[in-house]
Amino acid sequence: MKLLRKVSRNARATREFVRGLVDTDHPLLVHIVPVRRCNIDCGYCNEYDKVSEPVAIATLERWVDKLADLGTSVVACSGGEPLLHPHLERLIRRVRGHGMLAGLITNGYLLSPKKIDALNEAGLDFLQISIDNVEPDAVSKKSLRVLDRKLQWLSELAEFDVNINSVLGAGIRNPEDARSINRRARELGFSTSIGIIHDGVGALKPLGSAERAIWEDVAGQVNGVRQLLKNLYTGISGFQQNLADGKPNDWRCRAGARYFYVCEEGLVHLCSQQRGYPAIPLELYSVEHLREEFEAPKSCSPFCTIGCVHRVSTMDFWRRPQRQAVPTAVADAQG
Repeated sequence: MKLLRKVSRNARATREFVRGLVDTDHPLLVHIVPVRRCNIDCGYCNEYDKVSEPVAIATLERWVDKLADLGTSVVACSGGEPLLHPHLERLIRRVRGHGMLAGLITNGYLLSPKKIDALNEAGLDFLQISIDNVEPDAVSKKSLRVLDRKLQWLSELAEFDVNINSVLGAGIRNPEDARSINRRARELGFSTSIGIIHDGVGALKPLGSAERAIWEDVAGQVNGVRQLLKNLYTGISGFQQNLADGKPNDWRCRAGARYFYVCEEGLVHLCSQQRGYPAIPLELYSVEHLREEFEAPKSCSPFCTIGCVHRVSTMDFWRRPQRQAVPTAVADAQG
């Protein structure tokens, strides 16, 4: 069953890749927030609260229907902690029912054999967990010691792809832990990635010399042929080279078009770190909005560390340049 699902998943991903090359008038990846609340509190995170109620499942299903109307390729649930939503599996089934790929970004705390079986049954395509350290500390509770048993369950039971992301920078106290996390994930058969973590507004926090050496070591393993065969998407990481050196990237950010973020209020934002623009209700978002944002340069892009936006935008690097001037309203909204 696991092999058959992987073959089907790869076929659907290939179909969407080809469609993305041919047509630019649809999103490739959209993140939605089923619940803003989170069960842990990491010191660097600005994407959660402790009080929000889950978004009503009927509302979420309307969002998914709208994303299908826009021709979206992949819908990923994030948060907060999406596993806190009582109807998450129903939401995943809705995504898959429209022929879109379904993803989940979780801290992993609430995973159990029963939950993994339910995610299998719902048709989840991929799951990502970011692990920040080996032992929990005051900055992050997402530790390998706490999550290792969950990872073993995923290795044994998951019929979906699993990626383990380790991070460096922005308050991570023991950068050496990235090596341990990456090694353990590969032992369990998962694809891996490493991120240079953003600061409170999603911008670059340059690496120190010790962190830089570790990044080179781990990134060399992450970007190898074996990794590319396991997960081509996370293997797109060339943009991190300049970030590790504290240098800007010259690229065409397609946020708001090929990628966007839908908050728990149902508003479209460029990404999780640039909430507030365009802030248009998803139900009103149109192909015209997609075309506008496809052409619009983003003032925050040179030092952006948001990997999913970089990776999705890679699809269109070869296309025509964007407009040169950033509209005043956009620049103001982007801070």
